[in-house]
Amino acid sequence: MSAEPAPAAAAPEPEQAPGPEPPAGGGEAAEHRALVLTGFGGYEKLKVQARRGAGPRPGEVSVSVRACGLNFADVMARQGLYDRMPPLPFCPGMECAGTVRAVGEGVRDRQVGDKVMVLARSGLWQEVVNVPASQTFSMPEGMSFEEAAALLVNYITAYMILFDFGNLRPNQSVLIHMAAGGVGTAAIQLCKTVENVTIFGTASASKHDSLKESGVAHPIDYRTMDYAEEVRKISPKGVDIVLDPLGGSDTTKAFNLLKPMGKVITYGAANLITGQKKNLMAMAKTWWNQFSINALQLLQQNKAVCGYHLGYMHEEVELLRSVVAKLVNLYSQGKIKPKIDSVWPFDQVAEAMRQMQEKKNVGKVILVPEAPKEESKKAEN
Repeated sequence: MSAEPAPAAAAPEPEQAPGPEPPAGGGEAAEHRALVLTGFGGYEKLKVQARRGAGPRPGEVSVSVRACGLNFADVMARQGLYDRMPPLPFCPGMECAGTVRAVGEGVRDRQVGDKVMVLARSGLWQEVVNVPASQTFSMPEGMSFEEAAALLVNYITAYMILFDFGNLRPNQSVLIHMAAGGVGTAAIQLCKTVENVTIFGTASASKHDSLKESGVAHPIDYRTMDYAEEVRKISPKGVDIVLDPLGGSDTTKAFNLLKPMGKVITYGAANLITGQKKNLMAMAKTWWNQFSINALQLLQQNKAVCGYHLGYMHEEVELLRSVVAKLVNLYSQGKIKPKIDSVWPFDQVAEAMRQMQEKKNVGKVILVPEAPKEESKKAEN
């Protein structure tokens, strides 16, 4: 999957962002930089703009943002393909990490100086954000802000798919698509916490050595071979679990690859993305080939089909908090560790998006308000 190159959306002199007034709250309004999606389309639609904020409302905290996560859903949102976004113009960003700078009335479990991870439906690609305290999670000891910005979306998704839906157990087999991406690397690490799990992973050939080092027994180059045939050569009966972020005809292939009592969990529609802008032909093809099955057929197949969308879980506060607690515990034990592909300043968001959209990344792509020591750097793993 590739896209035509486009100029970076650099903005050395931020312009004033349009949009709704900032929320009311204590403290003097201060100007800060934000990434704003001004329209649906190519990389140039994301611009660095100046916003004027205010103090946190009751129940909120104000966070000085140090790092933000870039997710495939953000790529889809830029093209107008993601349905959980506010009206244009808006600030994207579903996860970030930083330091609490102010606490609103009634907040008891957060104080100024706390290092926190933040999860939201949107709005986090800013230097300063005001969010409900319930959407913040304490960073574990020793975790960097970049790692914290890489944890929540990918690891919550991978954990709930593998364990809540997948019921992953020892001696099972899992097929992970886009295995070198954010959810893919998280899923590989989580699979390794269960004894003797065989991992199949699809990725371009240049990423296979990295996948093998991380624990993928059978990397498959989806660009040059039929991954279903390759899985069958090694495991004629198929696999126990398929993680499907692709949609369309690939969901059908996933279902057919399942062993009896197997499960396919679909959690995305990456096949919709074929370039910088929305592709109506790709949309039509994906939806035309969308997997469909009735209850009677499921009965006869002894298989399960599950759907997962973190964007619709925002009200499940206690459930998400329990998953994050488990992930923090695994991190503290050294069993999981977010893999950072690269770190990009807000001014280079176009290059960051291209890195992900063209599937060049191995691990998580991170955005930071200010440039790291090197203008953009490959993180040490």
